[in-house]
Amino acid sequence: PGQIGHFLLILSLVTSLVAAVSFFKSSSSVVPEEQAGWKKMARIAFFINAVSVAVVFFLIFFIIYNHYFEYHYAWNHSDKSLNAGYLVSSIWEGQEGSFLLWTLWNSALGVVLTRTAKKWEAPVMTVISITQVCLATMVIGLYIFNIKIGSNPFLLTREVFQDAPIFNLPNYLNIPSMQDGIGLNQLLQNYWMVIHPPILFLGFASTIVPFSYAIAGLWKQDYGGWVKSAQPWSLFSAGILGLGIMMGARWAYESLNFGGYWAWDPVENASLVPWLIMVAGVHTQLIYNSTGHSLRPTYFFFLASFILILYSTYLTRSGDLQDTSVHAFTGSGLNWQLRSFVAVFLLPASVLYIWYYFFLPCSLYCLPRCR
Repeated sequence: PGQIGHFLLILSLVTSLVAAVSFFKSSSSVVPEEQAGWKKMARIAFFINAVSVAVVFFLIFFIIYNHYFEYHYAWNHSDKSLNAGYLVSSIWEGQEGSFLLWTLWNSALGVVLTRTAKKWEAPVMTVISITQVCLATMVIGLYIFNIKIGSNPFLLTREVFQDAPIFNLPNYLNIPSMQDGIGLNQLLQNYWMVIHPPILFLGFASTIVPFSYAIAGLWKQDYGGWVKSAQPWSLFSAGILGLGIMMGARWAYESLNFGGYWAWDPVENASLVPWLIMVAGVHTQLIYNSTGHSLRPTYFFFLASFILILYSTYLTRSGDLQDTSVHAFTGSGLNWQLRSFVAVFLLPASVLYIWYYFFLPCSLYCLPRCR
């Protein structure tokens, strides 16, 4: 299963690249036949990507459920005493599994958008496919010129601990220390661990949709045409992300006897701030749809919300907060990738917004100002 899983991880990276290029070509072409051809190729590639990610997710669960402790991920995050619910949540206890959960939701949202986005499909899906590329690199687990790209969840335990003498033995799996895994952290053995992270990561993933519509509006210079199409998605994103944060707040009443929401925790705040920005964007979006005003802040809030999600991801996973937050992961050598992930979206979004800022109409009823 590990070899199949790693092949599918590579396949997901390749197909997301193909989808991104094909959607871009479809959006850029002015010939209807070319647009349709590139779009068809992009849809096929993205669908293969979505299936690959889903199968990878299933394979990791298969390895954990069957207690294949020769795989480091199963040995490090699960043990034989866990029930089925905690075995599932063992997947997203680790960095690799949480990235895969994000990728799974992102691909599901993309499949829905290929059916519902209509004229906005190609530019919106270009941005979402680029997101899939970035997420795929986080779990690809390859070395290029001694540079580590991603962390492979299908590594064997003996590959992680290559210098340990016991792994020179042919029957090392019969050694008592390999008969069971380390297990899920005791603090995480709570029913909220089963339901809170999937909802929260759906909220994280969903912020890409309003962001993509805003980028598409600037890219295609249809400055206000996307706003109504994006409204159901912004409402969905604000609702789901808010629900995930509230679940985490409720969990705080049951964990560590803190007796309340961990308002002091930087990771909690890193999730809360993008939600507040998203809610602000929903308000200005409704104002624009009703009165024709507040288009510029609508752009800003939707662009900033996703960028802040990426920044919070960097803070949580870089190891920078491991001494100040019980939520933060320890460093895994992916800091340069996490910074690149933020930069890939921050820089183009900032350039587009600044470049077209004065072209944006101050209201629906007035012409854009000249630069």
